Amino acid sequence: MTGRPERLFPLFAELRTLQGIGPKTAAHMVALGVEAPRDLLFTLPYSGIDRRLRPTIEDAVLPATLTVAVTVGRHMAARAKGGAYRIHVEDAETFFQLVFFHARGDYWSKALPEGSRRIVSGKVEAFDGIAQMVHPDHIVPEAEADSIPDFEPVYPLTAGVTQKLMFKATRAAMALVPDFPEWIDAAQKTKAEWPDFNTAAQIAHTPTRQEDLLPTAPARERLAYDELFAHQLTLALARATERRKPGRVSIGDGQLQARVIAALPYKATSAQDRAVAEINADMAGPMRMNRLLQGDVGAGKTLVAFMALLRAVEAAGQGVLMAPTEILARQHYESLVPLAEEAGVVLEVLTGRDKGVERRRKLDALARGDIHLLVGTHAVFQADVAFRDLRLAIIDEQHRFGVRQRLELGRKGEAVDVLVMTATPIPRSLSLAQYGDMDVSVLDEKPPGRQPIKTALISTGRMEEVVTRLRTVIDAGRQCYWVCPLVEESEVVDLTAAEERFKHLRAALGEGIVGLVHGQMPAAEKDAAMARFQAGDTKVLVATTVIEVGVNVPNATIMVIERAETFGLAQLHQMRGRVGRGDAASTCLLLYQSPLSENGRKRLEVLRETEDGFAIAETDLQMRGAGDLIGTAQSGVPRFRVADLERQAGLMAIAQSDARHLLSEDPGLQSDRGQAARLLLWLMRQEEAIRLISVG
Repeated sequence: MTGRPERLFPLFAELRTLQGIGPKTAAHMVALGVEAPRDLLFTLPYSGIDRRLRPTIEDAVLPATLTVAVTVGRHMAARAKGGAYRIHVEDAETFFQLVFFHARGDYWSKALPEGSRRIVSGKVEAFDGIAQMVHPDHIVPEAEADSIPDFEPVYPLTAGVTQKLMFKATRAAMALVPDFPEWIDAAQKTKAEWPDFNTAAQIAHTPTRQEDLLPTAPARERLAYDELFAHQLTLALARATERRKPGRVSIGDGQLQARVIAALPYKATSAQDRAVAEINADMAGPMRMNRLLQGDVGAGKTLVAFMALLRAVEAAGQGVLMAPTEILARQHYESLVPLAEEAGVVLEVLTGRDKGVERRRKLDALARGDIHLLVGTHAVFQADVAFRDLRLAIIDEQHRFGVRQRLELGRKGEAVDVLVMTATPIPRSLSLAQYGDMDVSVLDEKPPGRQPIKTALISTGRMEEVVTRLRTVIDAGRQCYWVCPLVEESEVVDLTAAEERFKHLRAALGEGIVGLVHGQMPAAEKDAAMARFQAGDTKVLVATTVIEVGVNVPNATIMVIERAETFGLAQLHQMRGRVGRGDAASTCLLLYQSPLSENGRKRLEVLRETEDGFAIAETDLQMRGAGDLIGTAQSGVPRFRVADLERQAGLMAIAQSDARHLLSEDPGLQSDRGQAARLLLWLMRQEEAIRLISVG
């Protein structure tokens, strides 16, 4: 199955093969994401206009879009150049005016002669007590009344593309749809009462009432499911391909794990125990592990990760933990040193900072197997880094890190098991969209002894009170974070915002007390500023969102987030999790600029009410949508044209289990349904998946 099946050729031809679309229009349509007739099928109307014929406009509540039969009366030409040309018309009960601007010569007197009958449809408004229809959308002779649809679909538009054009283009695209075999599971289709694909496309483009436009309308739901199913089939194929690669069986006697557990000052949560058991089972199995460890701020992911690393050592192998930044790598290293000492294993750190003799020494020890566990940045990817027997790779903070890097890491060892950790609680529908190729362990409990964090909303007008409060906290020996707003996407503006705030606080609190970290700094300066704050030399750290992930300063008890309303909830929750890491009570102050919108206030109040990251992420998804929530551009979450991840989370879960089920029964997609599913993959532009089948 190398190329696209022939029956799909017309749908993937150039747009200008459709009647009425020339090169210019085709170029305009790209802005709508429409590059081939196939894309028009999935560009659905977002609303509709009721154009049913009525006898009169008499009792209508204006303004309203109305359709009536009229007798054409007197014409009144424009008094001044560029003025309005008016035509008096009468329906069965009353009269109104048709109004045209820029009327040319005798065009209208010929097109609408006095005494003729016409059907007109358009928006009617009252102006100076007279009802007017300005530039009707439709004017047709009575005999052609049928040419005006009872319910006219309204399509998304862009410059150079009109409703009329979209209407014709979508109809032309639908005429090209071949008879597709069914790729949806028969029982699922019956249960959901979905039409087949061709009927669904037809109905979705010819709604007859407002209800037909809802995501829950059967035709729309079916098309949404087709998108989600194709996506999950791709992920399931990727997962099956990964799993066909034999893993290494890593069985440990549990001695090292037991030593560390015994030395802990607290008892692990049942969620941690469960995750460790799932990972141990994966590592002992013949298939390669590909697991996501998802945990809220402070849920204890580090302990679970370390247990997994120890299992690799118990099996006489090595493990590596990779962090996205130098600071985080060193921090992981420092937090793991005491645990490594308890277990009696050799732990080292390798980052871009290691040069010359020191780097050589570490690399030799790694190759000999004298280093059991390595913590590092992507420097551990470099070609000269060789392990004696790498069995497990753990990646911290996935979304800085795509599927490609996961595979690259796998090449470092023979069939390395992969565990990905993320501290961002992701709503289920999104985690299925993003990590559907992985198995997931969730840490949904907080270890005992974590201090709750008090969250308060304060208007930016009370800035000076906040600064006074900081003074008190600093005098008591504590430290504070101050996060500056993200201004649009401009790093230059972010920079000025952060620098201004830094100067302001330095003037208020004194020299040497305030540090600054922002995205434009060279890495070494950033590290140095962070290190000073970690050591307690500076008491306040002014930062853009670089501190969002992972930094650990137990002595910091106040987090001020300026213009909190400009951040996403999940992001605010992450930043709040930077405090409350020691034994003192901590506070997060959300500074907002008033007036806050109703929606803005609701969002910030969710944070004040709960510390449950999963609940917060679900709210964020409902209120902002998937694209904003994770910055779709860099998140690896696909953009769907019909499916709505916020409202159709349930469909995503069904699609995942169905895709996995189909592949377990028919790994090569050879059965009738398998062949149909191949067509779906081509239709949904999932060429990646098709390559995986051919490889498999």
